[in-house]
Amino acid sequence: MDYIIGFKAFNKGLINKYSNKYELNRLYKMDGKIKYGINGNGFHMCLNLEDTLRFFDTFNEEVDVCLVLGFGKYDLYNDEYYGYYDMYSFQKIYIIKKLNREEIINYMKKQSIERIVRFVSLYKMSEEEYNSFRNMDEKIDKYIDYYQCGKKDVFQLKKYSK
Repeated sequence: MDYIIGFKAFNKGLINKYSNKYELNRLYKMDGKIKYGINGNGFHMCLNLEDTLRFFDTFNEEVDVCLVLGFGKYDLYNDEYYGYYDMYSFQKIYIIKKLNREEIINYMKKQSIERIVRFVSLYKMSEEEYNSFRNMDEKIDKYIDYYQCGKKDVFQLKKYSK
């Protein structure tokens, strides 16, 4: 594999969880053995934009989502229990561009129902933004109601009689 194009999220201002500031159009390299995870080593990135949001509380903090190239040595991680796949830690990463909200929303509208459901449950949107996803699918609408609108009665336990 020469390189992979994917996504990486940062705290606002392109700052990672360890308070390191990054810049666009720059190449970064990590020394040592590359391993995915909190105690790993390397630059984390995901093939799916919405999977990068898993590591942030976007309902209470702003994040920057970037398009990146990962290359060099890497470690691939799949969290099958939670349904997250193709998460990488790379030796080298190049930050191509920071996506604006419109680019993020438009990109996600083209994805599968399951990916959109994960996105609307992880990314705080304006009313105009989440309404642009309405009527695509009943499941998406329910997740918008629950996560974006706070309607906690959307998912009810079914009562079964004997």
